[in-house]
Amino acid sequence: MIKTIEPRVFVVDDEPDVRAAIRLLLKTVGLKVEIFESAIEFLQKYQMEWAGCLIVDVRMPGMSGLELQAKLHEMRSPLALLVISGHGEVEMAVKAVKAGAIDFIQKPFSDQHLLDCVQEALQSGVSAYQRYAEETEITGRYNTLTAREKEVMWLVVEGKSNKLIGMDLNISVRTVEIHRARVMEKLMADTFPALMRVVAVVEKIKE
Repeated sequence: MIKTIEPRVFVVDDEPDVRAAIRLLLKTVGLKVEIFESAIEFLQKYQMEWAGCLIVDVRMPGMSGLELQAKLHEMRSPLALLVISGHGEVEMAVKAVKAGAIDFIQKPFSDQHLLDCVQEALQSGVSAYQRYAEETEITGRYNTLTAREKEVMWLVVEGKSNKLIGMDLNISVRTVEIHRARVMEKLMADTFPALMRVVAVVEKIKE
């Protein structure tokens, strides 16, 4: 069962005044906020179960905002990303947007503009987290299959009959039927289209 998690806003900026100002503003509208002084600190504490959006300064000592974005992309993080850029950093911010960031906010920015961007990012982040949670749940079900059940499943997906599957695996048709029933039960797929949806998720994760 997919858990419902209240979204949060995570702020990564090496300037204490900027972190404090953003935190205060977001808290005044009832948002939950967590702040970090560096990308490295954020990564050390980050959990894939975190839902919401990340506000990150594009240029920071150590690991930059772009480098943090790349790391999160490798991890398949569902967090939506907003990039803060200073004067002369627009090109870097544009790169971040092209790499999947929701938007970039150029300093100095108005309170309302930041709030509008955060609301959009939170909606995107919640949707992404729901997809991530569903994919994680489906992958967990797939991993409960035995090696033989996985073999049967992939042959079923190819459209082969129980008889042909039995011939391929050198097992009886009755044994194929038993494995097939267990596959459908473990994957909670009561129809062939439902099985194909599970397979689509598994193949996506394997990419």
